[in-house]
Amino acid sequence: MPRTAPPAPRPLPWHTDTPPLVRGYRRKVPLPVRRAVVAVTGAGLRRAALRGLGRLSAASGALRLRWGRRRLRRAGLLTATDRIVVADRHGLRVAQVTPMPTPLHARAENLRLVCEALERAGIDHFVVRAYGNVSSAVGVPAAERSRVVAALVELCARQAGYVSLPARGKRPGTVPRPGSSPQAWRRLAAAPVVRFTRFHASPGAGPGAGLVLGVAHGCDIEFWQRGRAEAGEEDLLIAPRPNRTTASVPAAGAAVHAPGHLFTRLAPAEGRQSAALLRTRPEFTPRLPDEIRFPIDVVYTWVDGSDPAWRRRRAEVTACDADGPYHEQAANDARYANRDELRYSLRSLHMYAPWVRHIYLVTDDQVPPWLVGSHPGITVVDHREIFDDPRVLPTFNSQAIETRLHHIDGLSEHFLYFNDDVFLGSPVTPQDFFLANGMTKFFLSRALIPLGPIHPGDVPVSAAGKNNRALLEARFGATVTQKLKHTPHALRRSVLAEIEQEFPGPYRATMASRVRSASDISLPSALHHYYAFLTGRAVPAPLRYDYFDLARPGIPARLARLLRSRHCQAFCLNDTVSCERDLADQLALLRPFLDAYFPVPSPLERAIARQEARQPCPSPSPSR
Repeated sequence: MPRTAPPAPRPLPWHTDTPPLVRGYRRKVPLPVRRAVVAVTGAGLRRAALRGLGRLSAASGALRLRWGRRRLRRAGLLTATDRIVVADRHGLRVAQVTPMPTPLHARAENLRLVCEALERAGIDHFVVRAYGNVSSAVGVPAAERSRVVAALVELCARQAGYVSLPARGKRPGTVPRPGSSPQAWRRLAAAPVVRFTRFHASPGAGPGAGLVLGVAHGCDIEFWQRGRAEAGEEDLLIAPRPNRTTASVPAAGAAVHAPGHLFTRLAPAEGRQSAALLRTRPEFTPRLPDEIRFPIDVVYTWVDGSDPAWRRRRAEVTACDADGPYHEQAANDARYANRDELRYSLRSLHMYAPWVRHIYLVTDDQVPPWLVGSHPGITVVDHREIFDDPRVLPTFNSQAIETRLHHIDGLSEHFLYFNDDVFLGSPVTPQDFFLANGMTKFFLSRALIPLGPIHPGDVPVSAAGKNNRALLEARFGATVTQKLKHTPHALRRSVLAEIEQEFPGPYRATMASRVRSASDISLPSALHHYYAFLTGRAVPAPLRYDYFDLARPGIPARLARLLRSRHCQAFCLNDTVSCERDLADQLALLRPFLDAYFPVPSPLERAIARQEARQPCPSPSPSR
């Protein structure tokens, strides 16, 4: 019997999507009418009506799910044991269960299935170097359309595949329909591009639960029309839409095989991928000027503020400071609280940045109990390994630790620096953080560094920003006023080493400061970016990003919107003013959210840690 999803755990109220009947009411009833209803009804009556509509929606949804499963079973789409029923906003879908689904894996599987189907049918085809990174494209001669459709119908019948029109510009794609159905192909009879999708789901996924990767990761079949060059007699195949390299290929051209990383920037660079070679044409194989082929590592700094041994070491250091911290945020417990964010940040990295070469975790003689420290993809680095002066250890100043990141043995020249409260929210590419010529990108915030000299009331980030500004003014004559977003920071070891030599006094003073000081500089998160920009080695760039201060009101609703839309490339869950008493409430908020956003464990987690219960994930992967 086919496997169907088990009942999902009861989600927190803010995880639940708006009931369909309520959405229908808001969509169909004009706003003035709804406002009039609000004016004549009490809040209690409206809440009761919403609860009633929610219960009615749930009951009707369960009935639709039962009917839908029967319909899919009768259509033969649930015959395999590794298929389950999932749901998106357009209805029920059949998905293939994958132990650890990722966007890159779903993309590769859909491309493989299409190429193998065309190969079995004896149809000439070639992988196209398309603009999409989470989807793929295959070109076929338009004259072979009937044979291509027949091969895809057979493929969809065997693999529970779906077909649709892909999005183009501002025009959204069409609703995917079972590709084994003649009705689906009648709608696509003249389409120059058709998308094939097999949905992929994590174990235990189902309607409203788990991770589902759908249409965004499908494979486009492009029908290339025969034509002639403007000057010449050579027969050509003309592309139905733009791609990265060519508008046409010779109709009788020979096929070649090329590595998969040429066709998506999500794949690891040359020499670090194990994917099979892909059938293509020579026109799609040249090296392009914006390709990034240098390795990129990731560095995390992490601390477990609940560790008794660490707390004793910190107490010994702070007891020697008679004046106490210069600002309440400089030594607030929130800076050291461990909400298990690192586990989920690593999941986001595994899911959305598979091109990363290696991860370095910088800690103070600590290792998370769930981490597979022996995994070849990660190295745990103790503070003693990177500090050249043992007299300044132990240190509890993150800005001091950050001054030594470029001294990590084996670290690549180009790397990303993550705090453990920073997460990737959707697929990113190396080009989002670096240029192919080696320049780094940085992401300016609208928040400003207060003008004027250091003031006793300055929060630590403003004090460090003022110190950075003073150094840059003296060196370049430029006054910086903007802070940087709390994102992954794109860095170069050589630039950090140059800053160490250029400003030895402030650098050594920050390194020697065991707790945050008003004289600290912020090296990787701010000074590096401005110094590199003013020396021609960095550029400002955009990044879809959001920042959540957990101490502020309205965070649950904002997190719910983020979970539904998954529109951010990166986001930060930060807290600088809470105390230990707030930790339980924050865990109750964050753990279900993070489990819902990142339900698939990374290979860096121990097997026992992967068995924890997970909350529902109400939205599939975004269509980007």
